[in-house]
Amino acid sequence: MRYFKATLLIGAVSILAIGVIDATGWLHTLDQWTAQWLAGFSPAGPLKWIAHPVVFIAASLLAFAFAWTTTDLARPATKTIVAFTGAVLILTGSAVFALYGDFYSPWTAVLMALLSFAIGLAYGGSDSGSRKRVLQRLFGLRLSRAQFARLVDSSQPLNFPGAEQNATVIVCEVHNHVELLEALSPADYVAMTNLYLKTVSDYLVDAGGYLDECNGESLRVVFGAPLAREDHAIAAARAALETVARIDTLNKECDARWHQRLDFRVGINSGPMIAAAYGGTRLGSFSVAGTTVEFARRLCAACANYGCRILVGPETYATASEFVEGRPIELLRRADGRRIELYEMLAPVNTLSPERTRSRDHFWKGVIYYREKKWDLAMEQFGKARVPGLPDAGLDAFVLRTERARRGETSVQPAASSLVEIS
Repeated sequence: MRYFKATLLIGAVSILAIGVIDATGWLHTLDQWTAQWLAGFSPAGPLKWIAHPVVFIAASLLAFAFAWTTTDLARPATKTIVAFTGAVLILTGSAVFALYGDFYSPWTAVLMALLSFAIGLAYGGSDSGSRKRVLQRLFGLRLSRAQFARLVDSSQPLNFPGAEQNATVIVCEVHNHVELLEALSPADYVAMTNLYLKTVSDYLVDAGGYLDECNGESLRVVFGAPLAREDHAIAAARAALETVARIDTLNKECDARWHQRLDFRVGINSGPMIAAAYGGTRLGSFSVAGTTVEFARRLCAACANYGCRILVGPETYATASEFVEGRPIELLRRADGRRIELYEMLAPVNTLSPERTRSRDHFWKGVIYYREKKWDLAMEQFGKARVPGLPDAGLDAFVLRTERARRGETSVQPAASSLVEIS
């Protein structure tokens, strides 16, 4: 919308300016000389003039077209090439028409086009006009087209000096990359990893996230920054569940091509974070930082300890619980006494089968009995939560912890200890 308004203004100014010049009759003299010169090369004889109002209207449309391309294109060199090419086509087009006995004035259209180009080029050097170019350099393809267009039209300062934003972070990591390195050739490992990264990053960006980091082992996507959105936790939760489904499908292809599968885990956390442009003149990009971001990374790492594929923080689950199915996994107690509940996300709401819904409910009751130290009742509920033929690493982990507790063994989960430090 920002550049659309600029296009209308630049085009209108160009049309008005050239219209005033045209009204003086100066262009008519130039048109007569051009028509006489072209008639000397035309096999059709005397030229028939196309009505001037028609030519002026066509030139006006071209003025808007040149204004749009000049303001919308980011690189000045590209703008210049487009303007020069357009002017040449207008001039040669008049010569082509003359070969068939018709004449239109090329000068009205050329002057309008060049004036639109000149004004657009000047506008492109301003803060408002260069906004798209600056944002493209900062964000590249890390945002979807719709999100990028919103960012261009927004009032966000281009230097992104730093602001606290409430957002949601998704961290997705491959946990068996060491095994994959040992089993695959370097070329196959890179091909398999890139297939995974492309599949996940393309989908999450299209779903409305910002691709913050992407490397050989993990990626991080932010919902709610740089553009704030109220439903960032809900959007991230839904996107994470769809991501898991897509990687399950992708694993079938990986199994067929490389006889290997990706062991991937996802951590999601919501809360305040510092969103800003980080880096220097050599390397820099928009990113987020803070304990919320670090906690998401640790949640992802802790998935393996709890047997989860998607582990989410309390703020994410509290916001998205009406839209997803989940179950409690851990209750952390900080040094200050505050408790933090972690949840495993299972599926979109109302999509679990009756058998899995029953399993989820019994698991939840078992966790409550476990926390109340009613070991026998907890084991009974965990037994009822078992679905024959369906692996459940999260359930296995709680059964093991309950059996150890019933035997009087006390141990601290490595995942829990590392999470408490940053929570």
